[in-house]
Amino acid sequence: MKHLTLFFIASILMLGCADNDKNQIIASTEELPNIVWLVAEDQSPDFFPMYGDSTISLPNLEALASDGVVFTNAYAPVPVCAPTRSGIITGMYPTTLGTHNMRTYSGDNSNQMQIGIPSYSPVVPKGTVMFPQLLRKRGYYTSNNSKEDYNFKKLESVWDESSKNAHWRNRPKGAPFFSVFNFIVCHESGIWKQRDSELFVTPDSVSVPSYFPDNEIIRHDLAVNYSNLKRMDDQAGEIIAQLKEDGLYDNTIIFFYADHGGPFPRHKRALYETGTKVPLVIKFPENEKAGERNDNFINFIDFAPTLLSWAGLKPPKTMQGKALYGKYRDTLKSKYIFTTSDRFDGVYDRLRGVRSQRYKYIKNFNQNISNALPVVYREQMPMMQKMNKMWKNGELDATQSLWFRTPKPEEELYDLQNDPYELENLADRAELRDTLKHLRGILKDWIIDTHDLGVYPEKELLAKWLPKGKQLKLAPLEMEKKVSGVALYSHRPDATILYKQPQDSVWQFYREPLPGDTSFVAKAERIGFEDSDLLKYTLD
Repeated sequence: MKHLTLFFIASILMLGCADNDKNQIIASTEELPNIVWLVAEDQSPDFFPMYGDSTISLPNLEALASDGVVFTNAYAPVPVCAPTRSGIITGMYPTTLGTHNMRTYSGDNSNQMQIGIPSYSPVVPKGTVMFPQLLRKRGYYTSNNSKEDYNFKKLESVWDESSKNAHWRNRPKGAPFFSVFNFIVCHESGIWKQRDSELFVTPDSVSVPSYFPDNEIIRHDLAVNYSNLKRMDDQAGEIIAQLKEDGLYDNTIIFFYADHGGPFPRHKRALYETGTKVPLVIKFPENEKAGERNDNFINFIDFAPTLLSWAGLKPPKTMQGKALYGKYRDTLKSKYIFTTSDRFDGVYDRLRGVRSQRYKYIKNFNQNISNALPVVYREQMPMMQKMNKMWKNGELDATQSLWFRTPKPEEELYDLQNDPYELENLADRAELRDTLKHLRGILKDWIIDTHDLGVYPEKELLAKWLPKGKQLKLAPLEMEKKVSGVALYSHRPDATILYKQPQDSVWQFYREPLPGDTSFVAKAERIGFEDSDLLKYTLD
């Protein structure tokens, strides 16, 4: 515990804190771009027409791609949703935040109690922000429709509205907006939930990759996924049509992306390209760059600094991603992509990966467990059930058996140029010894430099974050009456102070003393802490 305590202190000092609010807020909101995110669940690029798959037409997304830029090397930091969302919303690696396990925060006290893991919010490094907070301070209307799966309890300062009805159309007239729409119809669970629904492609028409056996069940599940993509495309098309109806399409920045790789075994929860590589299309204002393809490395942690840069805000120093566009654009291209894999529900593993333009290196810290982790949720899928049975009966060929092998190799090295499915491990090749050594060193340095909390057992982290088994709570705010108004103070410098006056429907940011002639309630919030008790100010 001594080493862990020192590690936390070092992390806070080295990561520093966010820039002062005064430097983050710009008074004027003219010329600020509107931004919309269209987010698909659980999909790899290989299923989409703009990446070369003609199995099914997705007219709305194909049109968006024609108006925008198709990115061919975009990645999720973790091949599963909640850890990845924590990276998107903060611009930081989940392993730095402590959100690397799936999942930590469940909104109740259940979570993974069968292995002694309660619902909890990691105490993230000092200065960590959910970037929509800064957009709100800038004058943006922020809306989320409607997933809030961040692996920690979300802050109430993040969204003006977060619900199934959240929409830019609910904003104050003329306000710039950032609106997120999540499409769950193509989620992993849709493979079994939509199993008996209408198919828009026949099972005979799909291609079966070599790492899957070719049989009726596999083909049907693949056809279900393509059919779910059509349903998702229809839903995305409705949002795009609304932008056009409102006269906003031309001048709105639109992202389409998936939260990680595909819904299938060896896709979701795997560090292979099928699990971490994602589709990404960005439509720029006035369709600038329309039709281009971009092969630069992009990690989801780049999204937050990029949006802030577009809004004229300098990204906080704590953010580990880089601004790809805008005022604070970082013109230096990323040379590597880093990905991680840890606990999934009730099953522990630990893998770390790094890829260069040509090669992928994976370090397996637990060789004695198969990649085909017995995740109860996934085993509802007919494909998974069939593959488990075939593995048990010795019916999978050498390629299809790779994912099930035990023990796993300690190190994996793949030539992505000649082996895009990562089926031939080259770690023992003498001619690639220098490549292996180089990528091994790059990954080791990254683990140290980013303060990868995966080196610690989760329960050891919990003992630090949840003393006596309970989430830490912020101390009550202090209040001081001044000539300028009622001043509020938090004992924790990086906490956010919020208040509501009688006319407010959402929490407002406290920036300066409040008028003493109006009642209000106030509180402090911070990721990893329970909110402070409400401070109630009423007129005498």
